[in-house]
Amino acid sequence: MRRKKFYLIRLKNSSLPELIYRVLQAYQVRRLKRLLTKNIISFQIPQIADVDLESLELPELEGNIDKNEINRIFGGKTCCLNPDNHSFKLIEKEYQKVFCTEIRHTDLSQDIRAVWESARLQHITTLLTYTLFNHRDPESARLKQYAKNTVLGWIRENPFLFGLHYLSAMECGLRIPVFFYCLKISGFFSSLEYRSILEAIFLHARWISKRLSLYSSIGNHTIAECVGLIFAGAIFRNSGEGRKWLERGFNLLNQEIDRQILEDGGPAEQSLNYHRFVIDLYWLSIDFVERNKLYNCSGMKKKLLSGEKFLDAFSDSKGTRPSIGDSDDGYAVAPGFFPKRLKSSQESRKYIVFPDSGYTVIRLSRDSIFTFDHGPLGMPPLFNHGHADALSITLMIDGQPILVDPGTFQYNGAPKFRRYFKGTRAHNTVAVDGLDQAVQETSFIWSKAYKNRLVKIKETDGGLLLEAFHNGYSRLKEPVFHKRSIYYFEGGKFIVKDTFWGCGNHDFELNYHLHPEAHTIKKQDWWMIDNYGVKVFLKLVDSSNFLLVDGQEEPRIGWYSPRYGIKQRNEVLRYHKYGSVNQVSFVTAICIESPMENGFMNQRISQRA
Repeated sequence: MRRKKFYLIRLKNSSLPELIYRVLQAYQVRRLKRLLTKNIISFQIPQIADVDLESLELPELEGNIDKNEINRIFGGKTCCLNPDNHSFKLIEKEYQKVFCTEIRHTDLSQDIRAVWESARLQHITTLLTYTLFNHRDPESARLKQYAKNTVLGWIRENPFLFGLHYLSAMECGLRIPVFFYCLKISGFFSSLEYRSILEAIFLHARWISKRLSLYSSIGNHTIAECVGLIFAGAIFRNSGEGRKWLERGFNLLNQEIDRQILEDGGPAEQSLNYHRFVIDLYWLSIDFVERNKLYNCSGMKKKLLSGEKFLDAFSDSKGTRPSIGDSDDGYAVAPGFFPKRLKSSQESRKYIVFPDSGYTVIRLSRDSIFTFDHGPLGMPPLFNHGHADALSITLMIDGQPILVDPGTFQYNGAPKFRRYFKGTRAHNTVAVDGLDQAVQETSFIWSKAYKNRLVKIKETDGGLLLEAFHNGYSRLKEPVFHKRSIYYFEGGKFIVKDTFWGCGNHDFELNYHLHPEAHTIKKQDWWMIDNYGVKVFLKLVDSSNFLLVDGQEEPRIGWYSPRYGIKQRNEVLRYHKYGSVNQVSFVTAICIESPMENGFMNQRISQRA
């Protein structure tokens, strides 16, 4: 039933060219399956001269990794999103002889994203890059041999198009650079080993070329697939098919950069972590093609620098950012390493507004950051990686997260939690009638997307006024509109005012999600939030009181995901009120280090009323 719904929604959002593209894809896959299962097809892999590979330069990678981690990889550790890697191996073996498109990953007992992680083979990139940076390490030769054996073993155990790891063309795209690094760094290969890896690169690229994520599927998957085509195309550049891959991959990257990275540098998918992933994939590709004099990429760099500037605005001195939107903790290169990035100029402004992606960031100091979300749901038409977090805020003080975005948890295998982490109740905003601001159709697809807009920004004496509204609940029989006004005053004081207009009586639920390591103490009419000595005071101004909840199942609230596949309890300051849409409002005072004096607070509220 869920799969039928998925296809109906995709059909509804498909243009005629997309429908033709999908039909051709389905025909090609069915034909390929028939030929492979009957063993009546053999692939002609072009011969390439040794100089074709030897002349290609590696892209420059940066970063560092602890030798203990290298030893753990050498001992068998892979990049894994779940400590239960053994169960993943059993699932891989179970589906090893099943043609990939026949597998329904939603029927698996494990989340497919976690199963795929180790098969990206990025732990091998980590090993090989370490040997480049530490070529005098006496273990380098053994590490290279281990890397080579692991890659060859994976190829043997995963015959082309059979098993879980060919389901997604994106996964194939991320593996191709690993194969390339292996050929370039590992050292001596027998002719059979050399041919085996070249064949894997060729077949991966051919599959990607038939399965590109286009039309309504365009997103970060598309960019990863382009990376695979570019690396494979460069290797096979003296063959007709290789030249087509190289040209297709680069042209699509060039075409998509203005869609993926908005004019203000923000992410079209409304996900900070996927934005880092996409930008790194671009840097990796650009460095590779320019080093090898394949293309001039100067036109793309300006847009990438605007993306870096955007990410810097959200990042503290350690690179920590709030987990806004989906995140699967993926890497463009590997844990510990990243492509060479050009650095953006540092912004010294106390606040910065991103009008296209829809965020305002107030920087109290380098490591104290307040964010306000007044942006869209995600990338239309399916809005896959967006969360229903209109008008949500986050707050980090001195590097300690206080008011948090709760993260993602996992994509498959826990549908109720998937709905929760994407939903409005999981964010620091107001939910109406227990509903999300948009409609969750599947674990990724949304409908009834809202409009979310900043309507006022004004500098005041010693402060800043922001006002934004969204219409996510205008779809209700008795529609509701939500406006949030944020008043910031020097000294780390905020007043957040939520007002509504529309029709009827509704249940209004205000939530503030706290970091799991924060301790909460009630002090008179203030709640003191203490995270490792950083103190923030919070209260409802009209003397109403929050209810402190955590790890609640019904309604589901009080859950936090520090990284993909992990969830834990966290405290939430929750208040709900039933009443007329024109009479309900909330005013929250948020103060750093010490509470706001009542006289000061009342004066400021009356001035802004």
